[in-house]
Amino acid sequence: MPRIPLEDNFTDVIGKAQRGLRLSDDELAAKAGVSPADLAAVKGGEIRELVLLAVAPSLGLERNALLALARREWYPEQPLFSRGFAMFNTAFEDMTVNSYLVWDTKTRLAAAFDTGTDTQGMLDTLAAEHLTLGYIFLTHTHPDHIADLDRLAAETKAAVWCSELEPLDRPGVKLFQENAHFHLGELSIKTLFTWGHSPGMTTFYITGLSWPLAIVGDSVFASSMGGSATHYEYQLKNNRQKILPLPADTVLACGHGPLTTLKQEKQHNPFLSRRG
Repeated sequence: MPRIPLEDNFTDVIGKAQRGLRLSDDELAAKAGVSPADLAAVKGGEIRELVLLAVAPSLGLERNALLALARREWYPEQPLFSRGFAMFNTAFEDMTVNSYLVWDTKTRLAAAFDTGTDTQGMLDTLAAEHLTLGYIFLTHTHPDHIADLDRLAAETKAAVWCSELEPLDRPGVKLFQENAHFHLGELSIKTLFTWGHSPGMTTFYITGLSWPLAIVGDSVFASSMGGSATHYEYQLKNNRQKILPLPADTVLACGHGPLTTLKQEKQHNPFLSRRG
């Protein structure tokens, strides 16, 4: 698979934090002690390092991580799975969206997580690996993440599951609660509600593969996270209370952008890093 670009640049991160905190440009400039002109320049994409270093703490962002993002100094090291995991990246309007497949290599039972806009690659993998798809789990129900759901469900007859906090208006959909457990042979799947970006945003924590795996949807991106203009505080709280305590070697399979790891995000994500 070609290298997938980071979902957000530094201006996206600033914009998400500013909208979430409901700060006007004048309020942010005053809080950061910078001129409105300097703030406008940075938000327009200029890398004015002193301004970035002043603005970051005013938005609750880790300044060194934000500066590294602006300088394009970092891209996550990509973890490798020897078995039982596949990632699919499909186009949606002017961006791309990810979906995932995990499976138990003994029983050949599989679960899909979201669909993206085209599940042909997923269907091909199911056939090539001689897998039976038992579950289709939805991280959330935004259109880009479920665009090809009807096709995948029809061709595999797999049960569709989503959060009780964000029920999908579709016949036969099953609802899960938080801390629900599912099993695929030796694989264990646990639901964590990391809502904020959407009402029922769910992280699926999976053990039994080469690495602990958290399929996080739009809860977290490599060096960013999904935006929320209405529930930003809860999104941050859920990410910090439910994702950050996972094992450091946990792979984060994000809804957009490349794979990353929890250890890397604790160092490089402006929203989550606490390095100083």
